[in-house]
Amino acid sequence: MSGAARELAGLFLKLGTTAFGGPAAHVAMMEDEVVRRRGWMSRETFLDYLSAANLVPGPNSTELALHVGLARDGARGLVVAGLAFILPAACIVGGIAWAYVRFGALPAAAGVLYGVKPVVIAVVAQALWGFGRTALRTAPLTLLAAAAAAAFALGVHEIAVLVGAGVVATLAAAGARQAPSLVALVAAGSVAPRTGTAGAALLAAGVGVPAAGAAAASTGGLWTLFGVFAKTGALLFGSGYVLVAFLRADLVQRLGWLTERQLLDAVAVGQVTPGPLFTTATFVGYLVGGWPGAVVATVGIFLPAFLYVAVSGPLVRRVRRSRLAGAALDGVNVASLALMGVVGVQLARAALVDSLTVGLAGASALLLLRWRVNSAWLVAGGAAVGVVAGLAGLVR
Repeated sequence: MSGAARELAGLFLKLGTTAFGGPAAHVAMMEDEVVRRRGWMSRETFLDYLSAANLVPGPNSTELALHVGLARDGARGLVVAGLAFILPAACIVGGIAWAYVRFGALPAAAGVLYGVKPVVIAVVAQALWGFGRTALRTAPLTLLAAAAAAAFALGVHEIAVLVGAGVVATLAAAGARQAPSLVALVAAGSVAPRTGTAGAALLAAGVGVPAAGAAAASTGGLWTLFGVFAKTGALLFGSGYVLVAFLRADLVQRLGWLTERQLLDAVAVGQVTPGPLFTTATFVGYLVGGWPGAVVATVGIFLPAFLYVAVSGPLVRRVRRSRLAGAALDGVNVASLALMGVVGVQLARAALVDSLTVGLAGASALLLLRWRVNSAWLVAGGAAVGVVAGLAGLVR
């Protein structure tokens, strides 16, 4: 293994083990490591790769890791970075799935999340500050970011806003006056229903497991399972709640391999463990097919991301060299930044629930900005504080 590949493996194994908090937090931690600490690429290039990941289906933070690997060490780097980021989380989720089947309940994680979430807010805020200084170079781009944030907050679908922002920036660069009306046309009718009521259910614990299990244990069943997750990975845009809708249609309604509650528990495990949310597939695969099912489902849902990045990665630098295409990328960049900001605000509302969590977020931000403490250490410290708070009865 080359030196670059070893560096990628070390970094993404660490992130795959410590990156709690979902895609926004993963992006922030990657930026801290790849741009600020290691200097592997400029913040502008990192934003370009983030935008490219946002514009294709699949797990955005995993695709960003793949872009970093591809840029650092070619095809070998793509594979090394992707596997290193996915495998720790998949192993953790697989172990939880084994315990879930064996003992009939999800392990308690409320204390850990109580302490980790405020740290995640600080990490995301620090990344947004750095991204903003890079991406919001002009007043029109700043206004476009504000408009994109408002559209996201009002429920306009992510892809409509990203594409619309790219179109507006391109037209502005070309001197067209129709930009505002065109973005309104692109966004019209794109409001996607939000599955808000599922949020509380996703953190439920202590749920018994019906006496079912290896529904997909046969070879034919494993191929069907692979097909379900490969289709999901190839087509899915959006959040974990959209993942629920995809898997519910196939595994609960069409195949009858899972109950509604098992599916929600699977997504909950993906949210409360580090690394990609799509390791939900590992949990589901274990429930319906044991360890073979876990492997097949994990490979199925992540394989399209490897293919998408292998094809799109080399195009990003070519796009940046074109004036109009570069302007479009600038528009998508600021829209991606706006999306991350809206998600950050939503996370903050859920995480900063009392004076202790507010203080933990403030202390983490100070350590990040003043002394550049590694975000992985801050996450570990937050988890320790959360466990102590849980034992002291401070976690509701």
